[in-house]
Amino acid sequence: MPTKITMIGLGQTGKAMGLALATHRQAILRIGHDLRPEQERAALQHGAVDKAEHHLPAAARGARIIALALPAAAVRETLEYISQDVEDGAVILDTSPIKVAAAEWARQILPKSCGYVGLTPALNPLCLHETIARADLFTNAACLVAPAPHAPEGAVRAALDFVSLLGARPLLTDIHEADGLTAATHLLPQILSAALTQATANQPGWADARKVASRVYSEVSGGISQHDDADSLALAARLNLPAMQILLARAQEALNQIESDLAAEDESALRKRIGSAREENLRWLGERLNDDWSAAGERPAPASLLSRLLNGLTKKKK
Repeated sequence: MPTKITMIGLGQTGKAMGLALATHRQAILRIGHDLRPEQERAALQHGAVDKAEHHLPAAARGARIIALALPAAAVRETLEYISQDVEDGAVILDTSPIKVAAAEWARQILPKSCGYVGLTPALNPLCLHETIARADLFTNAACLVAPAPHAPEGAVRAALDFVSLLGARPLLTDIHEADGLTAATHLLPQILSAALTQATANQPGWADARKVASRVYSEVSGGISQHDDADSLALAARLNLPAMQILLARAQEALNQIESDLAAEDESALRKRIGSAREENLRWLGERLNDDWSAAGERPAPASLLSRLLNGLTKKKK
């Protein structure tokens, strides 16, 4: 009998997970749920799920793995909603940027036999600017695997194998480090995008400036409208307060240094500062696109990963 894996949230991440697992559909029954029926229909149409279940408790019932691909603001409510229907020993995977808080919610809300593991998937280097779901969205990319402090060993192994089945490279870490890294690379860019918008939109001269705003403005300011909704971003920033305070202080210091160079009319210092930042950004982009900062190493073939994952889940169930 196929093992039931449920994706809750069928945006880009949830659909891509389902698509990546499509080659194993004889052994896995992929269930999808989303608040928006049109997302469920699209997931079915594109082959990302085998069945769409709009009744959330039914979607969770009997699933050995439940992958939450949700906005941060929806995580706790979803855990509460499925708590009575989660199967004994189920593994909860969560891609939200609030691992510490979500792990505590899972401990409070879910049965003790369930294991919470946070995931922070990066994108395939070839898909950095993609906004659609693809089967190879996570291929050859890193994925942080951050178990709750008391997550069962079997849940951690299941999470590692699940990530490998997606084509990604699992990197084991803890929930605090995962939150800190996410704050720097996911939350801060959106906060800075909001600051840019506040500093320019509806300010003096905006009536004309908005007509000539370039692609650069669109790319930098777009972070606030193309990713997390306002409720989720505000919640995630608050729950990552210590990291956000440090990061915002660094950002403020960088702006102050640029302001000092301008006030002193020190073009040489300003050019050096901007040039250094540009070189650092290009270096990172090259490393990210080529994935050349570490050897990928040997990974088990997908068939053995699937067998290990399913056998581990079956043993846990018994």
